[in-house]
Amino acid sequence: MKVLQIGKFYPIRGGVEKVMYDIMLGLSERKIYCDMLCAVVERQQPGIIQLNEYARLFCMPTWIKLAATMISPAMIFKLRKMRNDYEVVHIHHPDPMACLALFFSGYKGKVILHWHSDILKQKMLLKLYNPLQKWLLKRADVIVGTTPVYVQQSPFLQSVQSKVTYIPIGVDEIIYAKGEVMKIREKYIGKKIVFSLGRLIKYKGYEYLIKAAQQISDDYVILIGGSGPLKDELQTLICEWGLEEKVKLIGFISENALPHYFEACDLFCLSSIQKTEAFGIVQIEAMSCGKPVVATRIKESGVSWVNADGISGLNVEPQDVEALAKAITTILSDNRLYIRMANNARKRYETFFMKDDMIDRCVELYHSVLENKNYDA
Repeated sequence: MKVLQIGKFYPIRGGVEKVMYDIMLGLSERKIYCDMLCAVVERQQPGIIQLNEYARLFCMPTWIKLAATMISPAMIFKLRKMRNDYEVVHIHHPDPMACLALFFSGYKGKVILHWHSDILKQKMLLKLYNPLQKWLLKRADVIVGTTPVYVQQSPFLQSVQSKVTYIPIGVDEIIYAKGEVMKIREKYIGKKIVFSLGRLIKYKGYEYLIKAAQQISDDYVILIGGSGPLKDELQTLICEWGLEEKVKLIGFISENALPHYFEACDLFCLSSIQKTEAFGIVQIEAMSCGKPVVATRIKESGVSWVNADGISGLNVEPQDVEALAKAITTILSDNRLYIRMANNARKRYETFFMKDDMIDRCVELYHSVLENKNYDA
């Protein structure tokens, strides 16, 4: 079996690209041929990267970035040349360029459509792309989401529910260094650490998490990792509300340092407010460390399915400052509740969100499609 992943861009900058890359490596480690076709971002050289005997990364040059989409005609020509080399094409949505490449390639084999998210912000793009999206939904043999909630409730998938399933995203267990974790704990000694991570952008809802800090005691500190366009605005809010000692914008955290923060924190908080947050991979990274999660009940999103309310943590309504503060203090002020939720968070990770399980399910899905059988998640 030879599989081709088609999707956004390289190097990895977001959840969709991470899932593509992890599937490719996971399959190749099992001696299944799996390549990846994508556009490259600025300053990244196009070319072919041979990752191992079973995996190649085809990085195509980008002509222009338009409406958050890398326009790369080279992807079309490359796929046309190698369209007969693969039994399965696994295309990741949303990415209009990937869909264009498939449409013009003449590929006749099996197609898996991985529906990570609806197109939400780019309204004009969606109007132009809609006929092609409808073609892709019809062309796909199976449409796979990351949670049952998202694929069942997406308005774009209502007419194709008969071929919709889901495979939860899986990640490797967080591996940390005890010494580095102790350094973080010592820096905030005597504090209960609430950790949050993501781009500093509107849909992450950080303004509400910052305001929630005013309603919790001085025994808490909220660490927000990540960079983005709202950094100055959020820092101004912190200063205006006199929360400099309670909320810290700690900036970009390197891949090597990130595990230490997950382990050092007492609780992880995902304060996102819009359906753009479809899954929240950071939740399951925290769960792998046995950390309870406070997240939000975003309509039609899978976020609150990932974090089982009352089990692995608590879910509250988006933009509800008082509810965020109450959920955080409820978990961290009751030791028995904390231990129960911490243990359940780890169990939920082991049950649903391990990377090997995600790869297992992908392999089963490919075989079922090639054998024309129904796949049960």
